[in-house]
Amino acid sequence: MTHPVDVHVGKRVRHRRWLIGMTQQQLAEQVGIKFQQIQKYETGANRISASRLWDIAEALDVPVSFFFEGLDEAHKDTHDKKNVPADLMGDKEALDLVRSYYAIPENQRRRLFELARVLSEVA
Repeated sequence: MTHPVDVHVGKRVRHRRWLIGMTQQQLAEQVGIKFQQIQKYETGANRISASRLWDIAEALDVPVSFFFEGLDEAHKDTHDKKNVPADLMGDKEALDLVRSYYAIPENQRRRLFELARVLSEVA
C-alpha cells in the first residue's frame, strides 16, 4: 500500500518535471535509472531513497525541501470552499490551462481573465 508522503513527493516530482518541460525519459537519464522507475516514483508506488531524491532535486533544479512543500495541507481537506484542488499545481489540467493562458497575447489574456472572473461569479 502506498504511503501518503510517498504519493505527495511523487506528485511534486511530476509537477516540477512537467513544469520545466522535461520527460520522464530525460529525468531518468539524468539520474541514471530507467523511466519506468520515474513512473513508479511519481505515482508513489515506489519510495524514493534520500540519495535518489537528492539526485532528482539536482536534475530538476530545486532544493530537496521542494518535494515536501504543502505536505501538511495535503493531509487536510482536499478541496477548499471554492472547490479548488488543494494541490492545484499538481493537477495536469490546471497546468495545461496556465501554460495555454500565458501563450495568449497579453491584451487578449486580460480580457479572457475578466471573462473568467465574471463567469465564476455567476456560477
